[in-house]
Amino acid sequence: MKAHSTIVGILLLSLASVPARSEVKVTVERNREGTAEFEFKNIPAPLKNDLGLKGKFTIVDGVSDPNGGPGQALNDGRLPDEDDQPARNFFFNEGTDGGRVQLDLDAIADVKQVNSYSWHASDRAAQVYKLFAADGTGDGFNPTPKRGTAPEQCGWRLIASVDTRSTTGEPGGQYGVSISDTAGALGKYRYFLFDISRTEDRDPFGNTFYSEIDVRAMEPAEPEVAVGAGSVPANGAGPADGPFLISSTDRSCEISINTSGAPYLKEWAEQKLAPVLADWYPKLVAMLPSEGYRAPTNFSVSIRPGEGVAATGRTRITANSNWLKRELNGQAIGALLHEEVHVVQQYRGGRRSDPDYKRPPGWLVEGIPDYIRWFRYEPQSHGADATYFHGRRNLKLNYDGLYRISANFLNYVIENYGKDKDVLAKVNAACRQGKYTDDLWQEMTGKSLPELNDEWKTAVLKQLIELQ
Repeated sequence: MKAHSTIVGILLLSLASVPARSEVKVTVERNREGTAEFEFKNIPAPLKNDLGLKGKFTIVDGVSDPNGGPGQALNDGRLPDEDDQPARNFFFNEGTDGGRVQLDLDAIADVKQVNSYSWHASDRAAQVYKLFAADGTGDGFNPTPKRGTAPEQCGWRLIASVDTRSTTGEPGGQYGVSISDTAGALGKYRYFLFDISRTEDRDPFGNTFYSEIDVRAMEPAEPEVAVGAGSVPANGAGPADGPFLISSTDRSCEISINTSGAPYLKEWAEQKLAPVLADWYPKLVAMLPSEGYRAPTNFSVSIRPGEGVAATGRTRITANSNWLKRELNGQAIGALLHEEVHVVQQYRGGRRSDPDYKRPPGWLVEGIPDYIRWFRYEPQSHGADATYFHGRRNLKLNYDGLYRISANFLNYVIENYGKDKDVLAKVNAACRQGKYTDDLWQEMTGKSLPELNDEWKTAVLKQLIELQ
């Protein structure tokens, strides 16, 4: 079934170099709730066999985001399945103001349309760019003009300016843009240059998720075929120069692992890390359910030099390759499993505008991943039990001590009160729904949080004495 579409507008641009009645038309449509088929009312769906399929996209200026796909993601015929799937999109690096991308068709072609497609839940959905074209035969032609060089002065022709941002309503959705000519043919060109700008600069995340760019021929050599729905790839699929892709063992989630920033970790990431993340994803989803919740169907891991250990934002994990390299035979995989739990938690959920929303406490946000890591995934490492606590200086035991300490508290409550009451699932659901209060412990166990805290500390101190 086709998604509801809203036509945003049509822009006509006169070209001095073509007959007076010929006008470039920019048609824009927006699906507020997109589908994997990218179906619009007046704009063709992306094609499997457009002219751009055999062309090559090159970044002329700017830096691509390592969480996204390579430039060839723009013409690989693989569409995202949902509105936050970085590996299936091309976008410029966070904190930058876009850049320039060139498409070389390898030969001059009679072009009918240039169509661009994007999809994101927020500001990264809208498209803002200028499209230039050239046949490449003129004197002084520069195929790769960087910003600061006006393309019109080195053999390029401005075709259209695109800006699909809306001044009213919420951002986000699925956009289709079609650039054509009222005379039928857009022109005979070999090269296209997309001068892309970010959609906003309030935060570092204003660069558009471009899902596909099509160049359609006036007279296609073969019948045009729509890309159709995306699908979870076979393990290890994906462009040779792009992220490594693996599906979870239940085929419910696509996991993208990008080691371009740390190629020396490529083999480890693909052979050691990826199978664990794929195997544990459905287990984590089963451990952390809640009513009406659907776990993400994709997430990405970007491994590159940085600070700290790792961090997760929505469905994107960034890991410090310098730290991982030192811990390949130690904590590396467990640390990223912790981050995978954050992907499943999804406590942000958009409910903060609700006046009754209660922000989940930090000790549970971090304690739950550490509980699953240390007591479910690798209990043999004793990373958060009395063996770990033994000999620690200045050990301060309190349920809200974060990470390993909170994990140990959760394990105590689950072992002593939660075997038949599904404590973990109930606490997680309350956090995800923005309904958590400390009263929940009384409801689940018959004891208040302070009472459980005192009881747990007594038990841990007893274990520590026994280890002396």
